[in-house]
Amino acid sequence: MNTDRHTPSPFAQQALAAMKQAVSKELDRKKRLGHYAVVWKDGKPVKIGEDASPR
Repeated sequence: MNTDRHTPSPFAQQALAAMKQAVSKELDRKKRLGHYAVVWKDGKPVKIGEDASPR
């Protein structure tokens, strides 16, 4: 596993910013529509939102 820390290239920084914006926009849309979303929490997938059924 590569554990070297370095600053991402400007292109990689733009790509990451675009992905973060897209995910944030989609999670907001799901929240407004009352849909659930699946996210990672404590290393496990978890449903969040009003429509999320309990496990």
